[in-house]
Amino acid sequence: MKPKSSLPKKNVTRRSAISSMAGLTAGVVLASPIACAQAPEKAQEKAPEKTPEKATIFALMGDHYHNADIVRTALTRDIVKDMGISVKMTDDYLSLNAETLQGYQMLIIHRDGRIFPEGNGPIGGGGELVPSIFNNNFGKGISEVPVVSDPPLEPTSGEMKAWIQPDQGKAVRDFVENGGSVLFFHNVTDLASTNADIRDVLGAAYAGHPPIRTFKVKVKRSDHPIMEGITDFVVTDEQHYMEYDKDPEHILMESVNEDGLRHTYKGKDMGTTAPAVWAYEYGKGRVCYLEPGHLLTAHWNPMYRKLKQNAVRWLLRQS
Repeated sequence: MKPKSSLPKKNVTRRSAISSMAGLTAGVVLASPIACAQAPEKAQEKAPEKTPEKATIFALMGDHYHNADIVRTALTRDIVKDMGISVKMTDDYLSLNAETLQGYQMLIIHRDGRIFPEGNGPIGGGGELVPSIFNNNFGKGISEVPVVSDPPLEPTSGEMKAWIQPDQGKAVRDFVENGGSVLFFHNVTDLASTNADIRDVLGAAYAGHPPIRTFKVKVKRSDHPIMEGITDFVVTDEQHYMEYDKDPEHILMESVNEDGLRHTYKGKDMGTTAPAVWAYEYGKGRVCYLEPGHLLTAHWNPMYRKLKQNAVRWLLRQS
């Protein structure tokens, strides 16, 4: 048997139940004004704005003949993902200036010196064919295909002009002289042909290239930090030639066409071999040039990936 309650029974009516609930609610509401009074004070205490951390490297890449997305894909994998180094990437050549470079430790340039301000520029094959760079970066499928468009494409003519201005070249030179580093890729020798400051920092100027073909990148010096673990490797790519201005001792690797195919530029026989990798101190900064880079497959060569990463470490003084 349940014990009888000593408390007097109380009839619970609908009115009394509502009154009890009102009392409980009043208790909650009484606490609310205190919280509300404090809220404006907390709202006034703004949390300090966090300035986004600046990337370590500024990269200018991509041009009419070199798709920026291909370069971005390669750099993202090799430097950002594998090395954990932040890179600000852009194809806006106007952004290359002294103000932009402030605060960066390193600059990458992977583009030529040409623009077509009045038109699209040539597609290739006289405007009738698309070369393999546009559709065959993985070495599979048809190397060239007809261009079909309905409605037709805009005319592919247009005058080619140099884009770099004197102050932009000076900005790069000052950046490196004052302690920054720069990694130049592939076709930047063309950019150096249109600007004296870029040529002085890079140490070379463009001297053309034969059609895409297979060549060996061969070790010339192995006693530099960039060359740690590097051996000869083979790529299918554009073998760029250049007029090299600096001390030959700075050349770490050469490109060699082992089939004996020679290259001629403006009537001059350039032979079968060209500088492919070099590095040196420039003022308080450092400079490195790496030649392969037209095709994504060249960028993905395992030995070349290691070489790029070694170069970045040396340029950032991590090795």
